[in-house]
Amino acid sequence: MLDRLATAIDRHCVGLGSDTGIPRLSLVAVDEPVEPTGQLYEPMICFVAGGAKRTTAGDLGYVAHAGEMLLTTIDLPVGVDLEKVPFRSAVMQLDGEALADLLVELEETGPAAPPVTEGQVSAPMTPELVDAVARWVELLDTPEDIRPLAGRIETEILYRLLRSSLGVVLRRWALADATTSRVREVARWICERYTEPLSIDAIAAVAHMSPASLHRHFKATTGMSPLKFQKHLRLQEARRRLVAGEATAAQIAQAVGYVSATQFSREYRSAYGLPPGQDAARLRARLNHVRTKRIDRG
Repeated sequence: MLDRLATAIDRHCVGLGSDTGIPRLSLVAVDEPVEPTGQLYEPMICFVAGGAKRTTAGDLGYVAHAGEMLLTTIDLPVGVDLEKVPFRSAVMQLDGEALADLLVELEETGPAAPPVTEGQVSAPMTPELVDAVARWVELLDTPEDIRPLAGRIETEILYRLLRSSLGVVLRRWALADATTSRVREVARWICERYTEPLSIDAIAAVAHMSPASLHRHFKATTGMSPLKFQKHLRLQEARRRLVAGEATAAQIAQAVGYVSATQFSREYRSAYGLPPGQDAARLRARLNHVRTKRIDRG
């Protein structure tokens, strides 16, 4: 069953990863080892059909192998390291409204089960879930079927997720209590303002929490403090722009919110092991090599 899903992903993934004609579905296919990358995850579920990946957020880390899924419940800057290739995955962006509607239909709108605070959780996929995800991806073989069937299969996937070991976490995500909602809102608020000077007092005011309470709940969910969360966002975006060759390191440092280019270079090197220019050149060369290999293989 996993081979069927991996093959369907392989047929339709363009480059290393790509969106698709199916709403909320994207695909990832990587054949050779690549440098660990920083990415901003939105609430989503990654269904791993082949290989394995490790994600790290602050003090928290998870590994998802073939046959497992990784749920992200909050906007979260993570480090991604593919531990085993070839890697194949289908990624579903979570639709909170659809999940809440399904819970109403199932009459499961009561209090969520015991708290699960982490922003990411991994679990095995059931055979029924793998089958549903494979059928969802295979709709790309017959585009005329996407409009009438994609939403129905997505609902089936959500139903099977609620019946899986991730059901507790998904119910809590859809029926979030006040504290969980505030942490989620603060994370989104920082993502939208990461280039601005932010203080812990200002962030706590947005959350309507004391600084100490915000720090405790935010770190339990994301693995890092709010200000470290902001720094990760700045460095990830700076790295993306450097690899794309959009501007000089000094210009990019200023664009992502650094006042001091020296501080930017120091924090960048601490995060990625090399000065900005050298790291970007190395990444560009590696990515070009991987893309060329995939094109040749295709």
